[in-house]
Amino acid sequence: MVLLYILLTVYILAVNFYAFRLVKTQREDVEAGGEPAGDGKLLLAALLGGAAAIYVSMFAMRYRLSNLLLMIAMPVLAVLNIYGFYLGFRSVWMFL
Repeated sequence: MVLLYILLTVYILAVNFYAFRLVKTQREDVEAGGEPAGDGKLLLAALLGGAAAIYVSMFAMRYRLSNLLLMIAMPVLAVLNIYGFYLGFRSVWMFL
């Protein structure tokens, strides 16, 4: 049972770290003179559980704040992710 808690925690941390790094690398690419990347990777990372990290890192780095899709979708997905993680931690015993 403890192993499932550890696996879920590691998954959450890994997805959020990946989402943060994704925003950071996209920002660095744009600052280096590249063209802006699409929203597909960000939305996929948000759906996998990294919406909170994307939303926070967008504000911390002041990057893509004018994109209306991301400014509306990320808080909604963050709430859904947090609720899903809550359900995952609450009902881990059901997997046994």
